[in-house]
Formats: sequence, C-alpha cells, structure tokens
Amino acid sequence: MAKSLKRKSLQTLVEKLGARYSEILGIDLKSQREEEIFKWFLVSILFGAPITETSVIKTYKCFEKYGVLTPQRILETGWDGLVRILDEGSYTRYDFKTADKLLEVMRNLTEKHRGKLTTIYGKARDHADLEKKLKSLGKGVGNVTVGIFLRELRDIWEKAKPKPTSLVVMAAKNLRIIDEKAPKDVLQQLEDFWAKNAVAGKSFINFETALLRLGKNYCRKDRCAVCPLKADCKRHSMGA
Repeated sequence: MAKSLKRKSLQTLVEKLGARYSEILGIDLKSQREEEIFKWFLVSILFGAPITETSVIKTYKCFEKYGVLTPQRILETGWDGLVRILDEGSYTRYDFKTADKLLEVMRNLTEKHRGKLTTIYGKARDHADLEKKLKSLGKGVGNVTVGIFLRELRDIWEKAKPKPTSLVVMAAKNLRIIDEKAPKDVLQQLEDFWAKNAVAGKSFINFETALLRLGKNYCRKDRCAVCPLKADCKRHSMGA
C-alpha cells in the first residue's frame, strides 16, 4: 500500500503543506525552554476551537504584541483583557468561552504545577499519563488540544506520542499510505512509511502536519480538483 505514493509526490506534500506551525510563529521548541513550550501550548489551546489557521495565527500575534505569553501574564490580564486580545485577533466567535478556558487552565497550571509544563512532563509516567495530566488542567484542554500540542513535541519529549487525528488518517488513507485493517496501528504505519521514504531536511512532524493540512483543506472539503496530490489520491482516481 505504501508504495503507491511516489517519492516525488511525497516531497511535494511535505514541502508545500508540511511547515510546522511553531516555526511559522517563530516559537523555538528545539530549545526545550519552558517559555517556548508554553507559547506553543497557548497556540494549541487557540487551535483547539474550530477556527481557521489564519485566525489562530493572527490571534497569537496579538498575544505576542501585548506580551501576554506566560501563565502569570494571562492571569494578570484578566477576563476583559483576554476578550479584547481575542477580539483583536478575530477570535470573536469563541472569545468569551476561550477567555474562561484560559483563566481556568492557567490557574490550575500555576497552583498545581508551579506554572510549568515541563513539571507536568517530568511527573508523567508515560505518554498516556502525560495526556491525562494535561487534560486535567481544565475544560480548555481536551483531546484535540493535547493532540495538537504534543504533535510538534514528538522529537522533543520522548513521552509525546499522540494518536494521529482523524484528518491525518483521512488524508493518509486517500494516499494509500495506511490501512486501518492492518495489524499495526495508524501511528506505527505512518512512522514506518516515513522511516523508509523520508525526505531530506524534513521530519516526521513535517509529514504528519502536511497530512493534517491535506485532510483539513482538501479531503474534508472535497476540493479534489485543486489538490496538489490529486494524481495520487484513490478518491480522485475513483471519480469521487
């Protein structure tokens, strides 16, 4: 199944759609510094709502503009201040709810873990426990947010092993990269595929992110006619 995707097509996929969100936003996760990991956590919470990539990026830039990039600064900014920042970033549909979530999560992070995500990681026994502890921070940190957050930490935190999202799975199935009926789980199939076909200068995270964007922007919306991978897609070949 994996052989059906040509190497040139894989290169097109990761080069066109695989840019890591953290890098686009100038967040240096490779430094492993707490402040950089927290910035990505904030972005992940913003991405947790069904909102466009453009709006999330714009909203994060507003948090950056006002220097509201730590748990303490978020708490000091308060509900009204957070709503103003969210509205300026065009996050208006979810502004009240997201302000509530941010305050709850930051209070719990501060009171239970000294405001440090690295403390949570250090306490976690394994990947499942890490996800459980992150979700215990509040309603604003569910499966979607945790998956987004940990995806870009795969090569930083050994215990960061989130399951691929449904959008990643959709795109991978359409490209015949995975088979959900296979003995190996989806993540292992994707990792095996990448290990055999890795594109120079790119990482597994680039590959997974590219599949996410493909699923979100093309597969889910049935935009087959303008998809950069339409020649390799089984749905397109079947006339879907």
